[in-house]
Amino acid sequence: MSDTPRLVVGPFNRVEGDLEVHLDLAGGAGGRGPGQQPALPRVRAHAGGPRPSDALTLTPRICGICSISQSAAAARALGAAMGLAPTDQGAWLAALIHAVENVSDHLVHFNLFFMPDFTRPCYAARPWYPRAVARFAAIEGQAGRAAIAARSGLMHILGLMAGKWPHTLALQPGGVTRTPGPRDILRIQTELRMFRKHLETQVFGGRLEDFVVLASVADLLRWDRGDAGLFVEIAADLDLDRLGRGAGRYLSFGAYPLAEGHGFAPGLWQAGAVTAPDMAAIAEDLSHAWMLGGTAHPFDGVTRPDETMREGAYSWCKAPRLGGQPVEVGGAGAAADRRPSAGGGSGGGGVLARVAGRLLELARTQLLMETWAAALDPGAVFMVQGRMPETGAGAGLVEAARGSLGHWLRIEGGKIASYQIIAPTTWNFSPRQRGRARAAGGGAGRRPGCARRGQSGCGAACRAQFRSLHGLHRALSAVGALPPHPRDI
Repeated sequence: MSDTPRLVVGPFNRVEGDLEVHLDLAGGAGGRGPGQQPALPRVRAHAGGPRPSDALTLTPRICGICSISQSAAAARALGAAMGLAPTDQGAWLAALIHAVENVSDHLVHFNLFFMPDFTRPCYAARPWYPRAVARFAAIEGQAGRAAIAARSGLMHILGLMAGKWPHTLALQPGGVTRTPGPRDILRIQTELRMFRKHLETQVFGGRLEDFVVLASVADLLRWDRGDAGLFVEIAADLDLDRLGRGAGRYLSFGAYPLAEGHGFAPGLWQAGAVTAPDMAAIAEDLSHAWMLGGTAHPFDGVTRPDETMREGAYSWCKAPRLGGQPVEVGGAGAAADRRPSAGGGSGGGGVLARVAGRLLELARTQLLMETWAAALDPGAVFMVQGRMPETGAGAGLVEAARGSLGHWLRIEGGKIASYQIIAPTTWNFSPRQRGRARAAGGGAGRRPGCARRGQSGCGAACRAQFRSLHGLHRALSAVGALPPHPRDI
């Protein structure tokens, strides 16, 4: 065992397994440490003989939250291998089904996972605290109760058109299995009107069309209506735009692919410019993962766990890279045409940018869903059949609520030879790549400290429990892993 003191931040509970961040401390100063996924992901590859169509049944079980995103990616990968595209009406309905899941996830994240953090007693002195408690306190908060009711109504669309949620089989390579009748379309439109009412009266406090045209961060910071306005006020007070920034490269595969183009365009945002991402430049580095094999594109990659858990590796998570560089997906990594008011114009990428990106996507997706629902034709063809090849390959690239999701499929002898998946969280929490040294931390001479009151000098290992985002940042800056938070300067 190393004598170097280590600060262990976590575990952070996640659907796909816990996450920890380890910070090695040397000479009283902190060095940037690795992110660790200490539990082996439950599903990451299919091989050894399943039929290609089995992917439509197996992959949605990867995640019960983004189940339809997995279905959409699998259907697209199979369609690419078959040379089959959905009908226009089938693509619109598939996009609508997928969008319902995504906006539901954004609504739940904002109301039940993120905003309740600001009701903790450590914020009691802030001027916005009483309003945050009234709106977002666990169990009693007005916003959470209203969001659950609104989500329940919206999910009726999935029961109607997808048959069930999660794990629907309605999405197929050639379209959607269910043809909506006139009464179905009326019901869909009614549910969307009710959901818009919730968004405009509760979340945004105004017309969606007014929020989606915000052209800059300054415009966003002037939005003072609804729960979005409360978030903006909190973000400005706590300097959330400077908290948790990443590498400054943001990727989107593009959301809702249609014959006329994506609902939200694909793009790679870096250094203030947007370019088309080169999907052939994606590779997964295994140098610090408990995985066997070498760096490879997902079409050529394998997923074989290293049961010896070799020295030098520290995670079950691979390290996907685009052109050899890490990127961020989801929220701040949303499609290029959503970026300016989400923080990109100011070199953002912190908490403000990520949450604003989700809110902006929530509003814009509602507008898209209304457009698609109005275009549905009950007399049209919603699915076509195709022939599965004996040999082939295809990729399905979609946007889940968490960000860019990719499925890469190879078929040999009429069976699945390889099925590799890169989930959004893998992009955002991957380990180091080969040849990338640990960055030196600042703060030389600082004593390592623990976030718990009355404790200091963490020693070899210390698990710290954090009561706020600010507290987490403060603890990491105390060991030199991050610069001081602006409020502490």
